[in-house]
Amino acid sequence: MLRSNFATAFILLGSLLAATSACNARAAATAPPVPAPAVDAKIAGAPSQQTAVLAGGCFWGIQAVFQHVKGVINATSGYAGGSVKNPSYEDVSSGETGHAESVQIVYDPSQITYGELLRIFFSVAHDPTELNRQGPDEGTQYRSAIFYHTEEQKQIAETYIAQLNQAGVFQRRIVTQVAPLQSFYAAEAYHQNYAAMHPNQPYIVFNDAPKVEHLKKEFPERYVSK
Repeated sequence: MLRSNFATAFILLGSLLAATSACNARAAATAPPVPAPAVDAKIAGAPSQQTAVLAGGCFWGIQAVFQHVKGVINATSGYAGGSVKNPSYEDVSSGETGHAESVQIVYDPSQITYGELLRIFFSVAHDPTELNRQGPDEGTQYRSAIFYHTEEQKQIAETYIAQLNQAGVFQRRIVTQVAPLQSFYAAEAYHQNYAAMHPNQPYIVFNDAPKVEHLKKEFPERYVSK
Protein backbone atom coordinates (compact mmCIF):
# COMPACT_ATOMS: atom_id res chain seq x y z
CA MET A 1 0.00 0.00 0.00
CA LEU A 2 1.29 3.46 -0.86
CA ARG A 3 2.41 5.45 2.17
CA SER A 4 -0.38 7.98 2.61
CA ASN A 5 -2.03 9.97 5.36
CA PHE A 6 -3.57 6.87 6.90
CA ALA A 7 -2.63 6.20 10.51
CA THR A 8 -1.03 9.64 10.73
CA ALA A 9 -0.49 9.38 14.45
CA PHE A 10 1.45 6.14 13.99
CA ILE A 11 3.57 7.66 11.25
CA LEU A 12 4.37 10.74 13.31
CA LEU A 13 5.30 8.64 16.33
CA GLY A 14 7.43 6.36 14.17
CA SER A 15 9.07 9.36 12.59
CA LEU A 16 10.01 10.85 15.93
CA LEU A 17 11.45 7.53 17.02
CA ALA A 18 13.32 7.28 13.71
CA ALA A 19 14.81 10.72 14.19
CA THR A 20 15.95 9.76 17.68
CA SER A 21 17.44 6.53 16.38
CA ALA A 22 19.29 8.30 13.59
CA CYS A 23 20.72 10.84 16.03
CA ASN A 24 21.74 8.17 18.53
CA ALA A 25 23.41 6.01 15.88
CA ARG A 26 26.42 8.31 15.93
CA ALA A 27 28.96 7.77 18.69
CA ALA A 28 27.97 11.00 20.46
CA ALA A 29 25.87 14.10 19.98
CA THR A 30 29.02 16.12 19.47
CA ALA A 31 30.67 13.59 17.19
CA PRO A 32 32.51 15.04 14.19
CA PRO A 33 31.10 14.49 10.70
CA VAL A 34 31.50 11.07 9.16
CA PRO A 35 35.08 11.06 7.85
CA ALA A 36 35.93 10.92 4.18
CA PRO A 37 36.82 7.47 2.83
CA ALA A 38 40.51 6.59 3.09
CA VAL A 39 40.23 4.69 -0.20
CA ASP A 40 38.42 6.42 -3.03
CA ALA A 41 38.42 6.94 -6.77
CA LYS A 42 40.29 9.95 -8.11
CA ILE A 43 38.46 12.96 -9.47
CA ALA A 44 38.25 12.48 -13.24
CA GLY A 45 40.01 14.92 -15.51
CA ALA A 46 37.05 15.41 -17.82
CA PRO A 47 33.26 15.36 -17.44
CA SER A 48 31.55 12.01 -17.99
CA GLN A 49 28.83 9.89 -16.43
CA GLN A 50 29.03 7.04 -13.93
CA THR A 51 26.34 5.28 -11.94
CA ALA A 52 25.85 4.30 -8.32
CA VAL A 53 22.90 2.36 -6.89
CA LEU A 54 22.11 2.77 -3.19
CA ALA A 55 19.31 1.54 -0.92
CA GLY A 56 18.48 2.93 2.49
CA GLY A 57 14.81 2.69 3.35
CA CYS A 58 12.07 4.48 1.45
CA PHE A 59 13.48 5.64 -1.86
CA TRP A 60 11.66 8.98 -1.69
CA GLY A 61 14.14 10.34 0.85
CA ILE A 62 17.27 8.89 -0.76
CA GLN A 63 16.27 10.36 -4.11
CA ALA A 64 15.51 13.74 -2.51
CA VAL A 65 18.95 13.91 -0.88
CA PHE A 66 20.95 13.08 -3.98
CA GLN A 67 18.92 15.39 -6.19
CA HIS A 68 20.47 18.18 -4.12
CA VAL A 69 24.09 16.98 -4.39
CA LYS A 70 26.48 18.91 -6.61
CA GLY A 71 27.84 16.62 -9.29
CA VAL A 72 24.75 14.40 -9.44
CA ILE A 73 23.15 14.54 -12.87
CA ASN A 74 19.97 12.68 -11.97
CA ALA A 75 18.58 10.28 -9.38
CA THR A 76 15.88 7.71 -10.10
CA SER A 77 13.81 5.74 -7.60
CA GLY A 78 13.52 2.04 -8.32
CA TYR A 79 14.16 -1.53 -7.28
CA ALA A 80 17.35 -3.61 -7.08
CA GLY A 81 18.62 -6.79 -5.50
CA GLY A 82 15.69 -9.07 -6.27
CA SER A 83 14.90 -12.08 -8.43
CA VAL A 84 11.73 -10.95 -10.24
CA LYS A 85 11.94 -9.06 -13.52
CA ASN A 86 10.11 -5.74 -13.82
CA PRO A 87 8.57 -5.83 -10.33
CA SER A 88 5.78 -3.48 -9.36
CA TYR A 89 5.66 -1.47 -6.15
CA GLU A 90 3.10 -3.90 -4.79
CA ASP A 91 5.37 -6.85 -5.62
CA VAL A 92 8.33 -5.30 -3.83
CA SER A 93 6.21 -4.20 -0.87
CA SER A 94 5.21 -7.82 -0.26
CA GLY A 95 8.82 -8.53 0.70
CA GLU A 96 8.77 -11.68 -1.42
CA THR A 97 10.75 -10.54 -4.48
CA GLY A 98 14.02 -9.84 -2.68
CA HIS A 99 14.23 -6.30 -4.01
CA ALA A 100 15.16 -3.24 -2.01
CA GLU A 101 13.76 0.20 -2.66
CA SER A 102 16.81 1.78 -4.29
CA VAL A 103 18.00 4.89 -6.07
CA GLN A 104 20.09 4.93 -9.22
CA ILE A 105 22.42 7.92 -9.12
CA VAL A 106 24.05 9.16 -12.32
CA TYR A 107 26.93 11.46 -11.46
CA ASP A 108 29.84 13.30 -13.03
CA PRO A 109 33.10 11.82 -11.64
CA SER A 110 34.92 15.05 -12.51
CA GLN A 111 32.79 16.80 -9.87
CA ILE A 112 32.24 14.15 -7.19
CA THR A 113 33.75 10.75 -6.42
CA TYR A 114 32.01 7.48 -5.61
CA GLY A 115 33.41 7.62 -2.10
CA GLU A 116 32.01 11.09 -1.56
CA LEU A 117 28.58 9.82 -2.57
CA LEU A 118 28.92 7.06 0.03
CA ARG A 119 29.96 9.58 2.67
CA ILE A 120 26.72 11.48 2.11
CA PHE A 121 24.80 8.19 2.08
CA PHE A 122 26.17 7.22 5.49
CA SER A 123 26.02 10.73 6.96
CA VAL A 124 22.58 12.12 6.17
CA ALA A 125 20.58 9.84 3.85
CA HIS A 126 19.84 6.98 6.28
CA ASP A 127 20.92 5.05 9.38
CA PRO A 128 23.26 2.27 8.20
CA THR A 129 23.02 0.42 11.52
CA GLU A 130 19.34 -0.49 11.21
CA LEU A 131 18.75 -3.99 9.89
CA ASN A 132 15.94 -4.42 7.37
CA ARG A 133 14.19 -1.21 8.37
CA GLN A 134 14.43 2.56 8.37
CA GLY A 135 12.34 4.55 10.81
CA PRO A 136 8.67 3.53 10.51
CA ASP A 137 9.30 1.26 7.50
CA GLU A 138 10.15 -2.37 8.19
CA GLY A 139 11.06 -5.28 5.91
CA THR A 140 13.90 -6.46 3.70
CA GLN A 141 12.72 -4.07 0.98
CA TYR A 142 13.90 -1.25 3.27
CA ARG A 143 17.36 -2.66 3.92
CA SER A 144 20.57 -0.68 3.68
CA ALA A 145 22.53 -1.79 0.62
CA ILE A 146 25.18 -0.73 -1.86
CA PHE A 147 24.83 -2.39 -5.26
CA TYR A 148 28.17 -2.05 -7.00
CA HIS A 149 28.84 -1.90 -10.74
CA THR A 150 32.59 -2.51 -10.69
CA GLU A 151 35.26 -4.11 -8.55
CA GLU A 152 36.53 -0.61 -7.76
CA GLN A 153 33.14 0.36 -6.34
CA LYS A 154 33.09 -2.85 -4.30
CA GLN A 155 36.53 -2.17 -2.86
CA ILE A 156 35.70 1.43 -1.99
CA ALA A 157 32.43 0.43 -0.30
CA GLU A 158 33.81 -2.49 1.71
CA THR A 159 36.92 -0.58 2.78
CA TYR A 160 34.86 2.43 3.82
CA ILE A 161 32.47 0.34 5.93
CA ALA A 162 35.44 -1.30 7.65
CA GLN A 163 36.98 2.14 8.23
CA LEU A 164 33.81 3.53 9.82
CA ASN A 165 33.30 0.44 11.99
CA GLN A 166 36.90 0.49 13.18
CA ALA A 167 36.68 4.19 14.01
CA GLY A 168 33.48 3.65 16.00
CA VAL A 169 31.69 6.42 14.13
CA PHE A 170 28.36 4.78 14.96
CA GLN A 171 27.30 3.26 18.26
CA ARG A 172 26.30 0.06 16.49
CA ARG A 173 28.01 -1.77 13.65
CA ILE A 174 27.05 -0.93 10.09
CA VAL A 175 24.80 -3.59 8.56
CA THR A 176 24.84 -2.24 4.99
CA GLN A 177 24.87 -5.03 2.41
CA VAL A 178 27.44 -4.75 -0.38
CA ALA A 179 26.32 -6.77 -3.39
CA PRO A 180 26.80 -6.80 -7.17
CA LEU A 181 24.12 -5.02 -9.15
CA GLN A 182 22.21 -7.51 -11.27
CA SER A 183 19.40 -5.28 -12.47
CA PHE A 184 17.83 -1.95 -11.64
CA TYR A 185 14.19 -1.30 -12.46
CA ALA A 186 12.84 2.24 -12.36
CA ALA A 187 9.82 2.63 -10.09
CA GLU A 188 6.45 3.81 -11.28
CA ALA A 189 6.14 7.43 -12.40
CA TYR A 190 4.19 8.48 -9.31
CA HIS A 191 7.22 7.61 -7.14
CA GLN A 192 9.63 9.84 -9.04
CA ASN A 193 10.45 13.21 -7.43
CA TYR A 194 7.87 12.34 -4.78
CA ALA A 195 9.36 14.42 -1.98
CA ALA A 196 9.61 17.51 -4.16
CA MET A 197 6.07 17.11 -5.45
CA HIS A 198 4.49 16.37 -2.05
CA PRO A 199 6.41 18.57 0.41
CA ASN A 200 3.49 18.84 2.83
CA GLN A 201 2.74 15.14 3.10
CA PRO A 202 3.32 14.11 6.75
CA TYR A 203 5.67 11.26 5.83
CA ILE A 204 7.85 13.63 3.78
CA VAL A 205 7.77 16.38 6.40
CA PHE A 206 8.92 14.16 9.24
CA ASN A 207 11.10 11.58 7.48
CA ASP A 208 12.59 12.99 4.30
CA ALA A 209 12.73 16.78 4.46
CA PRO A 210 15.07 16.64 7.50
CA LYS A 211 17.54 14.56 5.46
CA VAL A 212 17.83 17.31 2.88
CA GLU A 213 18.28 19.88 5.64
CA HIS A 214 21.02 17.75 7.18
CA LEU A 215 22.73 17.60 3.79
CA LYS A 216 22.60 21.38 3.57
CA LYS A 217 24.03 21.73 7.08
CA GLU A 218 26.73 19.05 7.01
CA PHE A 219 27.82 19.42 3.37
CA PRO A 220 27.16 23.07 2.42
CA GLU A 221 29.81 22.89 -0.29
CA ARG A 222 27.97 19.93 -1.84
CA TYR A 223 24.42 21.23 -1.51
CA VAL A 224 22.66 22.68 -4.52
CA SER A 225 19.11 24.00 -4.61
CA LYS A 226 17.02 22.43 -7.37
